[in-house]
Amino acid sequence: MSHDTDKARPGNDDQGVGNTKVPSYRIQVGDETLNFKSAELSDPVPLGRQILEAAGARPADEFSLYAILPNGDFEELRPDEPFDLRGRGVERFIHFRTDRAYKFKVDDRHLAWGKPVISGAVLRELAGIQAGYSLYQEVRGGHDLEIGPADTVDLSKAGVERFITVIKETTEGRGPLPSRDREYLDGHGIAYEMVVDGGQVGVVLKDIPLPEGKYDSAKADVLVLLPPGYPDVPPDMFFTLPWVKLAAVGRYPSRADVPHPFVGKSWQRWSRHSTEWRPGLDGLHTMIARARHAIEGAQ
Repeated sequence: MSHDTDKARPGNDDQGVGNTKVPSYRIQVGDETLNFKSAELSDPVPLGRQILEAAGARPADEFSLYAILPNGDFEELRPDEPFDLRGRGVERFIHFRTDRAYKFKVDDRHLAWGKPVISGAVLRELAGIQAGYSLYQEVRGGHDLEIGPADTVDLSKAGVERFITVIKETTEGRGPLPSRDREYLDGHGIAYEMVVDGGQVGVVLKDIPLPEGKYDSAKADVLVLLPPGYPDVPPDMFFTLPWVKLAAVGRYPSRADVPHPFVGKSWQRWSRHSTEWRPGLDGLHTMIARARHAIEGAQ
């Protein structure tokens, strides 16, 4: 989030009773508009209702409260539940006037929202998504849906909604799958095959649908070559078979007219590159989103 916060620490303006000073703990509490306000507590282990009352959220029983942990996860805090502010690095909270929470994930972050509908702009700010990254809602058995800032998402559907982030743009011209990749492909109904050629490992994504009417083929296999050290090291470019041409002009897309030999076949190389890669977060889902973005926007 872009909001400035003060660390939960003994304040410099401690109030004294005789010669005894009572430390104050400074926190930030936000509402459903992501408007954060400062509050101070003298109790290092306040109850949830004390935090709500310090933020002016009354009566406390009508609100749900979450601590925003250092890793970005949300931790629910009941009104009568104590929360230790000392040494946890927690200084931010968010509350909603509701008795229900809609839980979801953005990448590996567990988040919650107090309303059934959330906008793309709020989602991005809530999850602290970096500029230059796109947000997608996972669609099992189908294409992931890109969520723009002005879009809205219904969180009331059954199950936990899942979102992923991928680099928005790439530039032109430059063993076994991890369990996370396997789960993603299986969950999205994407058939795949692991192939090895001369020590180079690749994953072939089978029969990926192409944009209707844009190419002279309705679908193609997509090859992603996995470099040594993957998934900490990013793949580079992708390849399709059969070769496809833009239907409207009868030619290959820009920077997609060079052959690449692999397992005895001549693949169509799409020369797309990006230096952005987040070990532990990015994976095949990132490369699939990049490939789709390039294929849909090719000229």
